[in-house]
Amino acid sequence: MQRGAKAACDIFINIFMPTTVHIPDALLKSVDRRAKALGISRNRLIVRALEQAARERPGWAPEFLERLRNVDQETSGAVDELLVAVKDARRSKEPRDL
Repeated sequence: MQRGAKAACDIFINIFMPTTVHIPDALLKSVDRRAKALGISRNRLIVRALEQAARERPGWAPEFLERLRNVDQETSGAVDELLVAVKDARRSKEPRDL
């Protein structure tokens, strides 16, 4: 396949990826109201929301870990040990800063 033809195919793959998602009626009505208020399509709003969710922190929320540390001394130590073990066990990627 020539370079230009391959690039053209990639554009269609990246732009149009039909999929089916089951959304509860009440949520769908809420999405429709929000999209209308923003002056965008339902599809665009859902794509934006998914993009945002995909960008958000991939690890545990710092607040979650902090709450665990504040349970008691034993749990606090266990949280710290868990983080060290998770970082040490990573093989395919550099350890994340949890």
